[in-house]
Amino acid sequence: MIVLKKLNAAVIGCGAISERHLEAIVKAGAEIACVADIDERKAKKTAEKYKCRFYCDYHEMLKDSQVDVVHILTPHYLHAKMAIDSMKSGVHVLTEKPMATSIEDAEKMIDVSRETGRMLGVCFQNRYNPTSLKAKEIIESGKAGQILGAKAWVTWHRDETYYTQSDWRGSWEKEGGGVLINQAIHTLDLIQWFMGDLARLKGSYYTSLLENTIEVEDTADAVIQFKNGTTALFFASNCYPVNSPVSIEIVLSKAVIRLESVLTVTWNDGKTEHYSDEDLVSGDKFYWGVSHKRLIADFYNKILSGEKFELDGNEGIKALKMVKAIHRSSETNAWIDLG
Repeated sequence: MIVLKKLNAAVIGCGAISERHLEAIVKAGAEIACVADIDERKAKKTAEKYKCRFYCDYHEMLKDSQVDVVHILTPHYLHAKMAIDSMKSGVHVLTEKPMATSIEDAEKMIDVSRETGRMLGVCFQNRYNPTSLKAKEIIESGKAGQILGAKAWVTWHRDETYYTQSDWRGSWEKEGGGVLINQAIHTLDLIQWFMGDLARLKGSYYTSLLENTIEVEDTADAVIQFKNGTTALFFASNCYPVNSPVSIEIVLSKAVIRLESVLTVTWNDGKTEHYSDEDLVSGDKFYWGVSHKRLIADFYNKILSGEKFELDGNEGIKALKMVKAIHRSSETNAWIDLG
């Protein structure tokens, strides 16, 4: 997808993920108008690379009349306020996950998007992976039969340094949780996207290897039930020695779908099909995937066409509700209604 008309974009937050967004903005054919970061060195360095203006105060940036779209790439606890301020200033917003650290703030974002008419997008880019889209297509076509159940495993590595080098990670107030809200939220989003409307869940969380470093969870699990009567098992931990590929398995009446680095469909008659992404990313952050550019191009095209962007606030809040439900379920030892 190529944007036919140039939109002017701004980025708030020049940290690790910003390069993904900036490259995707350029790829989409949009213009980078400015960037903002409280660290002047980071902001200036990024601005010099992309030949744009920079700000150290996002409020000043929002006064820039040339900005059409703002990308929010800041610590979790800042997402909601920055998104609301941006939409009220008249610009569209694409925020990194999670859209907020509380359900209340996420709902406020949705309300402001509706009131202002500004588009709100949430960056769950893994929905745009070719393998994810193929799995969704097979499930929705009905040719694999009815969904019987699923499981999803996220086993990654985050050590003490990952948390101690930041003043916001590892805290309930600023990160909003641990492995669930930061790493596994992408997988929770995919599970509900594949399986259908949520009904309820029962889960637990705890902190093990990182108990002396963080106050949030490093490991969690859940049994998730859906309105169609199916159940998914879920497990996530940051205590693995490496960042292993996420594993999702969906059992249907005529086939089993396994989604890892590649998509494997094993049919009941013994036939097996394999699908892979054309441009798998490698290196230290391979698990981020390469679909930011696909999501961002789609977001920009929807702004220009006036069509609905699928991954809006109402979609983005679903995975956040799952995260918060697992936290609450663990603390109360009860099923939490999501219907």
